[in-house]
Amino acid sequence: MNDVITLGQGSGGRLTHRLIEEVFSKRFGMSEPLTDSALVSARGEMLAFTTDSYVVDPLFFPGGNIGKLAVCGTINDLAVSGAVPGFLSTAFIIEEGLPVADLKIIVESMADEAEKAHVKIVTGDTKVVERGKCDKLFINTSGTGIIKPGYEHISTGKRIKPGDKLIVNGSLGNHALAVLGARNNLNFRIPVESDCAALNHLIASVLESGNEISFMRDLTRGGLATVLNELAVMINMGIFVNESSVPVDDPVRGLCEMLGFDPLYLANEGKVLFVAGSDDAQHIVEILRSDPLGRSAEVIGEILPEMRARVVLKTSIGGERILDMLSGTQIPRIC
Repeated sequence: MNDVITLGQGSGGRLTHRLIEEVFSKRFGMSEPLTDSALVSARGEMLAFTTDSYVVDPLFFPGGNIGKLAVCGTINDLAVSGAVPGFLSTAFIIEEGLPVADLKIIVESMADEAEKAHVKIVTGDTKVVERGKCDKLFINTSGTGIIKPGYEHISTGKRIKPGDKLIVNGSLGNHALAVLGARNNLNFRIPVESDCAALNHLIASVLESGNEISFMRDLTRGGLATVLNELAVMINMGIFVNESSVPVDDPVRGLCEMLGFDPLYLANEGKVLFVAGSDDAQHIVEILRSDPLGRSAEVIGEILPEMRARVVLKTSIGGERILDMLSGTQIPRIC
């Protein structure tokens, strides 16, 4: 590890994992596997508890803003753990000079998203720092939710078995490119909007259908490729992905080709990976497609017993290659 912190250690990829393992998790006594939410027992009930900080630049982007991002991101971390999100806290670090009108818009969007998700923001904190001491506004949100009996395994992947199918609820890469465009004042010929959304109702519709769900994870920093590599290591099995089945909107695909990005590594804020029993996969896709947040859902691959802890991508031109974890700084950087 370097003697000083680098931007690459905040990318969500291999450097981030090393930082967490070598500095934080061992000293704090966190048990493996490290998931999006901690599972804790309280008076006979299993709770999910998560926290996240948001430092996105710019504060406003097509399809959302830092406040919407903070609420939706924390709700999604709870929901993919199999929990019903219930309560959030929020803390603001505000740079001197931030327009009050902007802060009000951000807070309104947070309240609106929490209300739509049937989640309450119940406590918080505010700090104001001098000009130049932070980048306009940083937000932290923490949240709790109750995990229904039978869903405790979902975040750990312990019930994944060979032949299980991989499903995503829609197109990848929109959020990262929406933020990139807003940050650099790029006028895309076809506008790209962030997919930022709270997914708890969508996820609940899948869980309540009775279909076999072995794992869920939202596809944020590091994108689909990084999540798949984390999962492969977690379960010590191989993962096969068909690139031609991975949904990517045409404008995003075109921009990625022009700018040299791989949509499989781009961050999303409204996408979730499901691992499901092979017999249930098509029914799950039908459920997802009945919701506006899942209309582009697809089965994109499966779990294999071979190739231990590896992800193999069948490319759109028919070849195969190893799909590795993000190893450096995420481009474009989105949080």
